[in-house]
Amino acid sequence: MSLHLIEVPLHLPDLHGWAGKRGFGKGLFDEGLALHHLLTEVFGPALLHPFRLMVAPRATQATLYAYGPQPAETLMDTAQSVTLPSERAILDVGRIRSLPRPVETWHAGQQLGFDLHVRPVVRLASALTTESAAFAKGAEVDAFLAETLRNGHARTREEVYLDWLAKRLSPAAELEPDTSRLHKFQRQVVMRGGRRIDGPDATILGTLTVKDPQAFADLLARGIGRHRAYGYGMLLLRPPQRRR
Repeated sequence: MSLHLIEVPLHLPDLHGWAGKRGFGKGLFDEGLALHHLLTEVFGPALLHPFRLMVAPRATQATLYAYGPQPAETLMDTAQSVTLPSERAILDVGRIRSLPRPVETWHAGQQLGFDLHVRPVVRLASALTTESAAFAKGAEVDAFLAETLRNGHARTREEVYLDWLAKRLSPAAELEPDTSRLHKFQRQVVMRGGRRIDGPDATILGTLTVKDPQAFADLLARGIGRHRAYGYGMLLLRPPQRRR
């Protein structure tokens, strides 16, 4: 499968208005949910997943980046044929751009920096009950919370999240812990299946080393972690980071 890095200009006020009229979120504006529906309606199911919306402080214009199997020309042809006026106001489909990312782009031993927005959660393999909390088998739980409840405060949130990421990069790539860090963390409520779900929202900056170029290309196309169709899990690549 071919892989392309896609760039789409986006107008935020129109996105908010469109989502409000559609009733997404039931009183809670979930940007990832709105974008999931918008991208599906304009381009087709799962064509631009994973994706990441980048917005400057107090800006009304944003840029959406995504990995997908089709180049800009094909996406524009589709969008020009099917978009509604309200959707055209949100996405500047005439200015979609793309760059091919063939597997030959990468080589074993190559070091790359990254900027990653993720929801670092785990599915419990067994029920977890403590004096303060109870979770059923299969529940989606913050990776840090799950470890803390099972083992106590043995490690920091950053250590747990970097270990969580390293496992999901392997065997395609290896995380370089000395040049990787938890850049931002908050709790974020999202809407999934009509339910409000509270969970971790983290941005990790760091460096990785490519181990298997084909597996790495597949990883970029697939994304990392859960909620990849809602704005999480896209590896935005950067120059290698400096040591802390």
